[in-house]
Amino acid sequence: MKRFTATISALTVGLSLAVLPVVATPASAAAVKCKTTKAVGHTPKTITVPKKIAVGRTGKFTLVTNCGNIVITTYGKLAPVTMTSLTALAKAKYFDGSLCHRLTTAGLFVLQCGDPSATGSGGPNFQYGDENLPKAVSNNYPAGTVAMANSGPGTNGSQFFLVYGDTTLGANYTIWGKITSGLDIVKAIAAAGVKGGGGDGTPAKTIAIEKVIVG
Repeated sequence: MKRFTATISALTVGLSLAVLPVVATPASAAAVKCKTTKAVGHTPKTITVPKKIAVGRTGKFTLVTNCGNIVITTYGKLAPVTMTSLTALAKAKYFDGSLCHRLTTAGLFVLQCGDPSATGSGGPNFQYGDENLPKAVSNNYPAGTVAMANSGPGTNGSQFFLVYGDTTLGANYTIWGKITSGLDIVKAIAAAGVKGGGGDGTPAKTIAIEKVIVG
């Protein structure tokens, strides 16, 4: 399958979004202590493409980061292809030592992760379709939502975003889970802002996925 590529512009690994005049209320940056990480941008691994879709079930995806654990309860029954793919990536250590490369703080309140290259255009050697899309309504990606970033229909790969404040986007991004522990970590990263200022860019406070625990 064609390699996943994208240029970030809204939440695609490029995202087109509707920006609302909403202000998120992030936690204090000082409230979360982050350890030094050795994670750097690197070439994504090539992994074996999943051939069998796992039976959908609710499970957990724990992002072990240098700032603490972010626990995601997954929607396996609603997004079985997505969860099969992400599980395969996690078990192949695809996400290990990867930086969360993008933070947005104005209108769109998300932390984007899952690209080992940390460029916003990296992804695995396969793509898959969309699932569990929300309705096209206001705040259709509420705080705590975890969804796939993409560069158009059917281009899901490894990049995903963690929503820390109610956000409105096009109904184009597969929702595969909800943060049930660690949302304060994401809010603290948001509170520290973007490197160089502005509302969209590399997080000023470095956060890296050291590994992912499935189940």
